[in-house]
Amino acid sequence: MYVTTTASGLKKRKNRGSDDIPRKKKPKQDAGKPCTTPSTSEFRVTKTTITLSVPPVFAGNLRAGVEELLDSMIMRYIPSLCGVLLTHSNSHFPSPTASINADCPFAICDVTFDATIWSPVISMKLVGKIILYSPDHVSLLLHRTFNVSIPRRHIPQDVWEFQYGEGSSVDEEGDGGMNDEDVEKADREAVPEASGQWVHRVTGTKLGGTDGYLEFTVIGKTVANEMLSLQGSIQPDPFSEEYSQSGKSSRKKSAK
Repeated sequence: MYVTTTASGLKKRKNRGSDDIPRKKKPKQDAGKPCTTPSTSEFRVTKTTITLSVPPVFAGNLRAGVEELLDSMIMRYIPSLCGVLLTHSNSHFPSPTASINADCPFAICDVTFDATIWSPVISMKLVGKIILYSPDHVSLLLHRTFNVSIPRRHIPQDVWEFQYGEGSSVDEEGDGGMNDEDVEKADREAVPEASGQWVHRVTGTKLGGTDGYLEFTVIGKTVANEMLSLQGSIQPDPFSEEYSQSGKSSRKKSAK
């Protein structure tokens, strides 16, 4: 009786102690590391662990449910990975059991897997193909998949100027909604000059040259609808306050 009582008392004290610090072990070890780990490549492969809620239809085969959930995350921006998931492999369960909370029929389990992630960082230099010239920005396609926008203020105005095409207007569709045929056509052909183009003030050469590829510096990232797009700059000092939106607003106020 005494041993049993002491054991139960220890368990109670242990539970109370764990209640004092319940949330310190909840975050996954990999959750915050990718964002702060320096990388020289926009692509990386990492082993990560995430928590998934598997629908009850997969109660007889949790692995099949996990694979389907991971497949649904491909080409989407995953905040815990700080990037876009491209592929996953070698998935396994670190624990042999899953939990079910209250009346929720979903099985909650941790899954560890190898993830290939597209995770460009600020100040990284990349090369994309120009798909649209516009007076206020230049649109690029990176790896025939990801959208990049270079605002007008991040194009050196003393070197480049926008030259309108004859009898034409700027493409209103923008850089979204391109299907595979459009992408292949953009890869084969130069951007149509009918919409205008950015040209060198002295030599008259087109921005991006004959092949349309342009190196830029990543200055910002935007996540919308789980899709990641980049903002770029071709200024010699892209992070100067002179080219920032706040700097632009302050110059307008001082001018007034």
